[in-house]
Amino acid sequence: MKKAILIICLSLLVGCKSKTVSRDTEDLKITKIEPSEINSNQQKKAYDLGRRVLETCNTSKFKPFNETEVTQSVMENTTEERLTKTCQRFRQYYGSFIDLKLDGVYKTKRETIYRYHASYTKKVANKELRVFVNEENLISAIKSMDWEENFETKLKE
Repeated sequence: MKKAILIICLSLLVGCKSKTVSRDTEDLKITKIEPSEINSNQQKKAYDLGRRVLETCNTSKFKPFNETEVTQSVMENTTEERLTKTCQRFRQYYGSFIDLKLDGVYKTKRETIYRYHASYTKKVANKELRVFVNEENLISAIKSMDWEENFETKLKE
């Protein structure tokens, strides 16, 4: 009986062994794109949509995205209610939005990341806006965060 219990316990232990997960390191690799390689139409689209989101804080009017501009998840997550809540906080701390300045364009296996330095009327504001464009040329994410000089370090967090 003891041998049977020991064999069952050992077989359970072997059966429950954790699996190793292999990751494609190409998915995580980030390369900076040279200015000559940047798709100007895609860059204009990223700038326009990023500016449109931040300009909402100044005007309190948001023109909703459509399926030719952004992915479904961005469309669902960028609601007027969410923007209003974020804009109230941004206006209080940073003042009015002025403009975006392109800092760099980065490429992963599946996305192009446009990194903009966002300027506001208050000098304490040191923010950045990242616009992610997928392979279908749709905006797959828009992310605002505190400015960090080192792009790669901030991305991996």
